Amino acid sequence: MIDRILAKRIVPVIVLDSEEAAEPLAEALLAGGLDIMEITFRTAAAEASIRRIAARFPEVLVGAGTLLEKEQVERAKGAGATFGLAPGLNPATVVAAREAALPFSPGVMTPGEVENALALGCKLLKFFPAETAGGVGMLKALAGPYAHTGVKFIPTGGINSANLKGYLSLPVVAAIGGSWMVEKSLINEGKWAEITRLTKEALEVAAAFPVA
Repeated sequence: MIDRILAKRIVPVIVLDSEEAAEPLAEALLAGGLDIMEITFRTAAAEASIRRIAARFPEVLVGAGTLLEKEQVERAKGAGATFGLAPGLNPATVVAAREAALPFSPGVMTPGEVENALALGCKLLKFFPAETAGGVGMLKALAGPYAHTGVKFIPTGGINSANLKGYLSLPVVAAIGGSWMVEKSLINEGKWAEITRLTKEALEVAAAFPVA
């Protein structure tokens, strides 16, 4: 899972209001060259959407985001999610993911949270909310005392095509999480070709910044 994320360096953060959009969205991302996605558990359609994508596109690494409690972890795993993420660090959720054999990346934004995550055995961490929490400058600061541990970050929150390069240039960044190529308006209006175009564009930028 980590190797595939490191190879693509882009994880689209997706909010689906309707499970019927799941398959055409996956097709649009695949057409753009991206076989990784995070579907957030913020809507009632999330679980069914993950189930549809996992069944129809086994080649896709489909993650479940915004997993805040054990019950959500279990539902995500049961639906076919191959990894999970959370905006914050909840030890109980980390344990639940481990018990479910679901690779899990909790969210952090402070040195203390990084250390707590490392103590729980988590080395691929979501950095959220990235821009509000200090962005590239904060990640550089965190890299100083923690890069040697092997920790990597997936910054999410406020990242777009304009600031993408700054994040991808950091060795401590595994990939970025973004929603500009999968905005709800694009999905709800069925603008699949535009999603494919934006995905290709993002991957072209990411390809210029291979993981160090």
